[in-house]
Amino acid sequence: MDLRIFTEPQQGATYDTLLTVAKATEDLGFDAFFRSDHYLKMGSADGLPGPTDAWITLAGLARETRRIRLGTLMTAGTFRLPGVLAIQVAQVDQMSGGRVELGLGAGWFEEEHQAYGIPFPKEKFGRLEEQLAIVTGLWETKLGDTFDFHGTYYDLTGSPALPKPAQEKIPVLVGGHGPTRTPRLAAKYADEFNMPFASVEDSEAQFGRVRAAAEEAGRRADDLVYSNALVVCVGKDDQEVARRAAAIGREVPELKANGLAGSPAEVVDKIGRYQEIGSRRLYLQVLDLDDLEHLELIASQVQSQLG
Repeated sequence: MDLRIFTEPQQGATYDTLLTVAKATEDLGFDAFFRSDHYLKMGSADGLPGPTDAWITLAGLARETRRIRLGTLMTAGTFRLPGVLAIQVAQVDQMSGGRVELGLGAGWFEEEHQAYGIPFPKEKFGRLEEQLAIVTGLWETKLGDTFDFHGTYYDLTGSPALPKPAQEKIPVLVGGHGPTRTPRLAAKYADEFNMPFASVEDSEAQFGRVRAAAEEAGRRADDLVYSNALVVCVGKDDQEVARRAAAIGREVPELKANGLAGSPAEVVDKIGRYQEIGSRRLYLQVLDLDDLEHLELIASQVQSQLG
């Protein structure tokens, strides 16, 4: 079971804070550092000092880290044209020496689009499908060949399909709860399917849909990695769990029901339940980015028990 650190910088974080967390992620032996792609805070957080851009952040971290994977969960398809996104991700992959992964979603948070003047189209899923086709198609085009795409939303003619990533294939993540179109997209384009903030039972059902869609598309179901994203709140004792829950504005019973919360033993046990249904990777949503002792506890008493 891979454990990855997943951050939500729109809630309030500077680049320096994210760099500190990314370096701790690397030093403590976690597999990867991922971040959300949002420009507006959610809920009661103040969001100060303001948003940071996902791919600019990852470009910086690409030069400041050496081992961990770097990626988004998820890049909003509404934020970037697919040709430009393919260039950005390939360049960051080169800068990192081939450690980048792209999670790509349709975009959903209308208020942040209004706040920063970003168009929020009514039909987002069709755009996402074309974006996945274009980004992966550009990367797969052989050197010296050109790439063309003529769709409903995007039109590319004679693209040199450059630059190329450092990796032979950048892993692409697709995720979500949708019962029909989401599994189909994952089966066609994804290397990993991520189920965000879902119970063991709901995850198992959605993994089954994706596996079936993969086989219908002519792929082996096990060609994809299946993963979950879950909020994490671990403490050595009940008091420490309660303190960490309060720091992120959450209640302990709710966190235990919907995330990975409690003592290290409780969290290891719940991770085992996700592992039993086929999850092979967990994105630990860390909401208090100043609490590096939390990461140290997870590394020493949770990650160490997973083998």
